[in-house]
Order: sequence, then structure tokens, then C-alpha cells
Amino acid sequence: MNNHHLILGGARSGKSGFAEQKAIELANSSNDLRLNYVATAICFDEEMKERIAHHQQRRNERWIEHEESSALDTLFSGFDHNDIVLVDCLTLWLNNVIYNLGEEATNEQVELEIERLVSSVNQSNAQFIMVSNEVGLGIVPMGKVSRLFVDNAGRMNQALARVVANVTFIAAGLPMKLKS
Repeated sequence: MNNHHLILGGARSGKSGFAEQKAIELANSSNDLRLNYVATAICFDEEMKERIAHHQQRRNERWIEHEESSALDTLFSGFDHNDIVLVDCLTLWLNNVIYNLGEEATNEQVELEIERLVSSVNQSNAQFIMVSNEVGLGIVPMGKVSRLFVDNAGRMNQALARVVANVTFIAAGLPMKLKS
């Protein structure tokens, strides 16, 4: 099995900081490893601009930044065994996928994109550390598109949890190992 790591938690739970620390620790174990940061966010308002800036301020020049909002499978195919790839965040990626598919998006279409994502992670020789929100702990949303998102976020997290070696849940900045 690979040594990929899925990090789950709620908004502002400390997921990203934990993921960055894990990636740095791994990179420090060998001089040959490259630190890659894959940002999936699309900056379309002032609040998101501030969030992105906050994340960028935590990283130094050692990180190679990649901005990719939807075609992660294509991007992932370019990484190799010398790459540590931190993906932040898969739920933003899923949101972008659903948005690109449009209001009439179906579960089948979204599931196909999730399968491509999981397959690309599984086939890569890079080491992935992936951040995703656990959105299924709250109330069931009323709107169709919102339910599509929440349902598929859960499916995506489950599919990735099945194929990665490590899963950690973060709550209040505290990590809880779910799979190791």
C-alpha cells in the first residue's frame, strides 16, 4: 500500500496547518524530495482572497505552488517519487467540479470525476497529503445542488480513505488517527 495521507476535519479545524507540518517533516527526511502545494481554490471575492493569502503566508520558497481548480488527474500524472504533494482542498475541488458540470449535474457524472481522482492518486509514485472537509456531520441541506455536494463529498472521502495508508481527523486543532 502507498503511504498517502488523507486529512479530514471541519472548517478552521487546523487541517491545513497539520497537513503542511506533515509534508515538511516528510521533506526533511530526505534532501531529494520536492514540496508541492496544489491549491484548488478559485479566488472570486475579497474573503476568499484573504483566505488564500493567509495560507500562502505560512509557506516559504521551498514550496512549489500549483494552482489547479479541476483537472487534478492531469496534474497528478506529472509528479514522481521525488514529489511530496499537498492538496488543499479536495472539497473545494469537488465544488469546482460540480460548478463546471452545471446545475443539472448528476451523481453519476460527479462519481466519475471522483473515480478519476482516486485512480490518479493510486497510480502516482508521488506521496500525497490531501486535505478535505468532513461536511456530513451537520444538517442535510435543502437544495438539490447542496445535497449533491454533501453526498459526493462523503463518497469522495470514503473512496480515498479506502486506498490511502493514513487517515487523520482534526477537531479543534487536535489530530485523531482514524487509519494508520
